[in-house]
Amino acid sequence: MLKKIQILLILFFSFFLTNLLNAQEKIAFIDLNYIYSNSKIGKKIIKDIDNKQNKIKKDFKEFQKKLDDEKNNLLSKKNVLNEDEYKKRVIELENNLKKYNEVISKKNKDLLEFRKKSKNEFAISLRSTLEKYAQENKISMILRKEQLLLGEKNLDITKEILELINKS
Repeated sequence: MLKKIQILLILFFSFFLTNLLNAQEKIAFIDLNYIYSNSKIGKKIIKDIDNKQNKIKKDFKEFQKKLDDEKNNLLSKKNVLNEDEYKKRVIELENNLKKYNEVISKKNKDLLEFRKKSKNEFAISLRSTLEKYAQENKISMILRKEQLLLGEKNLDITKEILELINKS
């Protein structure tokens, strides 16, 4: 009987001690979108992407205008040119359109690759900063704010991480 009570007490205390130890683990969360939008590195990446997009849009508008001018010019000469010459110029115009579509497609693909590469580099930099911060502050888990339903404000480390990212 005494051994049974001792075993129960040992189990009882070990259960509560385990829960107390687990309760000591620190958990924090961050808002990645906020960090990306407000950090120096993130702002530079966003600015570079916007510049590249604007250049593509500008090139597209210029080519569209050039193509419309050529088309209007060709239509105005339709009655003057013989049929073979007209067909030849229409085919040339279509070929120019195909070439330009390939160029625009390549530029858009390059932009997507640049965006992906930049975000990956940012993520790597952020991860190393988070690892260092977690180690220094004995945080066992850092979650994304988007994945949380509810959390205390004192667990949000977004601003501290933003400062560290801007310093590095």
